[in-house]
Amino acid sequence: MVQLVSHQEELANIGIAVAGMTYDATKVLADFHAAENLNYPLLRDQDAQHVTALGIRSEEYEEGHRAYGIPHPGVIFLDGEGVIRAKYAVPGYRQRPPFDALVEHLRGLVASGS
Repeated sequence: MVQLVSHQEELANIGIAVAGMTYDATKVLADFHAAENLNYPLLRDQDAQHVTALGIRSEEYEEGHRAYGIPHPGVIFLDGEGVIRAKYAVPGYRQRPPFDALVEHLRGLVASGS
């Protein structure tokens, strides 16, 4: 999520608003938001409902494990109608999608109206 900060202005310039989402507790989100001085909202995905529905939940952890519901790191691009136009999720938690290439792809999607 912190990587988004370095690309947020560039994304805003092409008309994309940024938000982060995690299954962490509200207090954890608030503390992280303040500590990292993020200038975009963090949303709580209670019980990993959205992560599961989007098909990006890590299969590494079974139900009952404290990390169950953790998503593959990634980015979802929704258009103004809430339709998913692109989904990038990288298996494992140590890697992130290549943001420079991601921004260029999103720029193309926005330009084409997709």
